[in-house]
Amino acid sequence: MPTIIIHTNTLNFEQSKLLERKFGKLNSVKNHFRAEIQEAPSRPELSELSQSLNIDINILPKNFDAKMAKLVISDMDSTLISIECVDEIADYINVKPQVSAITEAAMRGELNFEESLTERVALLKGLNTSALQSVYNDRLTLNPGAEIWIEGLKEKNIKFALVSGGFTFFTELLKERLKIDYTRANVLSVSNDQLDGTVEGGIIGAQAKADFLIELCDKLEIMMAQTIAVGDGANDLMMMKEAGLSIAYHAKPTVQAQADTALNFRGLDAILDFIP
Repeated sequence: MPTIIIHTNTLNFEQSKLLERKFGKLNSVKNHFRAEIQEAPSRPELSELSQSLNIDINILPKNFDAKMAKLVISDMDSTLISIECVDEIADYINVKPQVSAITEAAMRGELNFEESLTERVALLKGLNTSALQSVYNDRLTLNPGAEIWIEGLKEKNIKFALVSGGFTFFTELLKERLKIDYTRANVLSVSNDQLDGTVEGGIIGAQAKADFLIELCDKLEIMMAQTIAVGDGANDLMMMKEAGLSIAYHAKPTVQAQADTALNFRGLDAILDFIP
């Protein structure tokens, strides 16, 4: 039977009655509610209900066994953290509007990610590398629930991987700060403490993110069905399609339309609702 997850631990009387009419008996499980239903509503129906109540509501895919989950892989910019690092770096060289416009188009899937990143990084040429630390210190914040989420995964012995079309400068700092198991991102080329306007090696785009997930499954000797992928932009979709469960986190419409599940109201800690 399909399982409905209602990502809140508090429902008012009207909300409870409406949801019980639709889904039957609601069971309180830790920080959320669940219901076992005979027939699953369509994604558009569920999305409309979620929007009307301002509550995240999802269906667990039939082929995903939460008890078997062993790996969560997440995007960084606008997923684990609240900013797009490249946009904030660009602000230090007065090209943020140009870079942000390219970023937005790429995240919507309107531009080739690899080409768009090459274009954006080229605009950063000549910037002192001290700007990277300034972005981390002054502008980078974790999205709500991030630390609870990662700690919760550790308690369940589920590995966590951070993969980004952004830069290793930030993924490495976050790896140390949050004790992340695995990271992969682009390496900015630097000469004399200034950005060269290029990245070293291949660009971590959509295919590279999916390849990292496959690589980690081989390393951990687990099946793809035992993984969860979280992202917000079009370059996360290949990785999300490979995973046993895909979660669109406050994501672009094209990503929400293709993901198994979506979170639009709650923070990252709500991901733990899928694996109680």
